[in-house]
Amino acid sequence: MSFIDFSIIDAIDIAIVGLLIWQIYRAIRGTAAFSIFWGIALVYLLWLGVKIAGMELLSVILGQVMGVGVLALIIVFQPEIRRYLLMIGSRYSSSKGVFGKWFKREESHSHSIIGSEEIAKACYAMSTTRTGALIAIERKSNLDVYAETGDIIDAELSNRLIQNIFFKNSPLHDGAMIMRDGRIWAARCILPTSENPNIPPSLGLRHRAAFGLSENTDALLIVVSEETGGISVIDSGKRRTVGSYEELLMTLS
Repeated sequence: MSFIDFSIIDAIDIAIVGLLIWQIYRAIRGTAAFSIFWGIALVYLLWLGVKIAGMELLSVILGQVMGVGVLALIIVFQPEIRRYLLMIGSRYSSSKGVFGKWFKREESHSHSIIGSEEIAKACYAMSTTRTGALIAIERKSNLDVYAETGDIIDAELSNRLIQNIFFKNSPLHDGAMIMRDGRIWAARCILPTSENPNIPPSLGLRHRAAFGLSENTDALLIVVSEETGGISVIDSGKRRTVGSYEELLMTLS
């Protein structure tokens, strides 16, 4: 019977769809988009049920809603789509990627963070004095759009300069510091705040801004809490707390 014919192409088709669903799940899990996704899925199931039941008026109304579904999904899931495309572009445009050998650019980034010792010393010192700080370390994603919201410094990286910038009476302390290629590129920068409902309420705007940038770029974020003095490292939307200078240095190295 034709409806039970199953070929290798069908197997590949199912495997690709399954992979796409899994990647979508990975991209939106732990974010507000996950709840929105389930809401859209429930509306779609309701629409199917209404069509099967023969409720013409309700079916037409829900059909109009589903008709603009693709546009609505693009608008609602814009941050997740941006992050996923960034991940794909970064993976295949890097020097080790498929297109890296043709579109190779000068690469100064490595696995370890340039100036990690100075950063770790400054963060640990600010932790002991409960000086709030938010540091964004640029990787492959260009952070110029965020640097332009603050003041461009382009200064040599040093422990004392970092502490001086985040000193409470400093005019540059409010906002984020952006580091690029082992230098302090900008300070007093405004970062997008995350709308993830799963972020603990005890975390303030610094942490939310760190999560927000991490969700949209591949930057590494370091947050020093002004309330507790705790140090958090946020990478790819995931937060890790560090309790010592050695642990922070190991995380950055």
